[in-house]
Amino acid sequence: MAPEFHNPISRAIRAEDAADTLSRYRGSQERGADEYAAMVETFYDLITDFYEYAWGRSFHFAPAKDGTSFEEAIAAHQRFLGETMTLKPGMTVLDVGCGVGGPQRAIAKRFGCSIVGLNISEYQLGKCAAYNAEAGLDDLCSVLHGDFMAIPAEDGSFDAAYHIEAIPHAPDKTAAYTEIFRVLRPGAVFAGYDWCVTPLYDGGNPEHRELKQRIEYGNALPQIASFADIVDGLREAGFERIETHDRAADADPRTPWYRPLQSSGQFLGGLPRSALGRRITSAALSVLESVRAVPKGSRATAEVLNVAADSLVAAGRLGIFTPMYYHTARKRY
Repeated sequence: MAPEFHNPISRAIRAEDAADTLSRYRGSQERGADEYAAMVETFYDLITDFYEYAWGRSFHFAPAKDGTSFEEAIAAHQRFLGETMTLKPGMTVLDVGCGVGGPQRAIAKRFGCSIVGLNISEYQLGKCAAYNAEAGLDDLCSVLHGDFMAIPAEDGSFDAAYHIEAIPHAPDKTAAYTEIFRVLRPGAVFAGYDWCVTPLYDGGNPEHRELKQRIEYGNALPQIASFADIVDGLREAGFERIETHDRAADADPRTPWYRPLQSSGQFLGGLPRSALGRRITSAALSVLESVRAVPKGSRATAEVLNVAADSLVAAGRLGIFTPMYYHTARKRY
């Protein structure tokens, strides 16, 4: 079934404030880690509705096999994480950076565990809570407003924790991992998918550097980590039994993780996130902006996302970047 149509224009921002919000985002990008929280909040105020329009309610990539739909690949990627953590009824789990809660609801429904969705974006968190209620999952899914760099929870509050492409936003991964370690009970598992440059990335290659910088700019990121950064950070935070794997390698070569950004192809309802669909959206917003039917800055926001998408595809094709470096680690007993 095709996802329901979603208006891409942000409802987090008043129409008269859209252009100024985009300007503030660009300014916070230039200040990097010093403006981490403001940058991420502003970014998601700008793009959450664009993401839902193109991506549905699960804002992440997934390895696909030829013949599977985009939605099936997304569901399998989430299920893999739940199985890794051996989730079961009675457990209390932290979803770090829950977005609007697509994975939270899917994992809670499948495994029967209680999941608390942590998010720095009040706009996303409000949507997440509404969608949880709409799905009849209030008994299993709840929300928590806060920053994963300073989680508003007591030590040892959770039986497991996960993130799906959320911690790439962290200005200091070791510090983020240390906070997650703190709120886990002894023996608890932390798992996730992170954005990384691969061993094929060459910092001395101008094309590689430019693509990396464009991905960072278009996704409100600090420096993208390497595989070693993830492992070293987890170890420094106190985790043990660390296992890692780039799940991009699990995809069929004919359906790489970045294919949904190239062409709608076999992916039902995929036109909005495809290259053609993104160009159509940008052109339409330009026209609508000229007649004041959408807020000034709408097209520029779409172009930020186009820069990000085109750079992700180019980096994926070169094999220098992955959005699904899987890791699992345990807090020692």
